[in-house]
Formats: sequence, structure tokens, C-alpha cells
Amino acid sequence: MCHYCGCRDIPLIKEFVAEHERVTDAGGDAVRALDRGETARARELVDVMARELAAHWRGEEDGLFAVMRQDEEYAAYIDALVQEHRELAALLPALDLTREADAGRLRAAVDELHRHIAKEEDGLFPASLTALTGEEWNRSMAAWRAAHP
Repeated sequence: MCHYCGCRDIPLIKEFVAEHERVTDAGGDAVRALDRGETARARELVDVMARELAAHWRGEEDGLFAVMRQDEEYAAYIDALVQEHRELAALLPALDLTREADAGRLRAAVDELHRHIAKEEDGLFPASLTALTGEEWNRSMAAWRAAHP
């Protein structure tokens, strides 16, 4: 993420970034577990990713994404991010990490997740600084809280 725009100082963005870090840490740990032949541990970590991402995506999509999608300038960009959420949500629980092909799919998904996060942290989040009103930030934060009871 860039460090010059100040969006990291916004409480909601700070939460999103922390969730991104937890998910990418779990994904990296899962890949390293596979490298060691620890498929059961890798599966546990993939399940951690899936749980964390479910709440994270709900918070993003019901809040910040919903608010920003109202502006036509951001709608297609956000739609693509949501599609990537759906694809990963379908993939993670379906992986059989004892199969080499699925282990490869996880590795590719973890790499793609980093690219996806960059689209949010380097594109959408900085744009939100100028795009959202105070009330829209409040609605976005309320949606994040609802996703994280």
C-alpha cells in the first residue's frame, strides 16, 4: 500500500489492511506447510483464510464497496473486485490439498490474492479519501461492524 495519501489513518481502512495482513499471513503459512508436506496444517490455514475473508468481504461489500459503487466511476472496478471475492470463496473450501493440482491452485490463489489486495490498497482505498462524505464513512464503518459482531 502507498504510504503517502493518509488513508491508512482512517480507522476503517486500518481494519481492512489488518485483515489483509492476517489473510496473506495465513495463505503464506499454508503454502509453507504444503512445502513441508503438512497437508492437514495447510488445510487448517486455508480454513482460517476462508473464515477471515468471509467477514472481511461482507464488511467491504456491504459498506465501502456499496457506497463507492453508487459513483459510476468506481462501479466496474468494484464489480471486478467482488467477482474475485466470489471466485476465491468458491475455491478455498473445494481444495483437496492432498492433490498436487489443488496445491498448485492454492499457490496461484495466494499469489492472486496479493494482486487483488494491491487493487484495493493502492487504488480503491486512496480514492475513498476524496470520494466519501462523513456520512458515507459512517455507513461504511457500520457495515464493517455488522460483519464483525
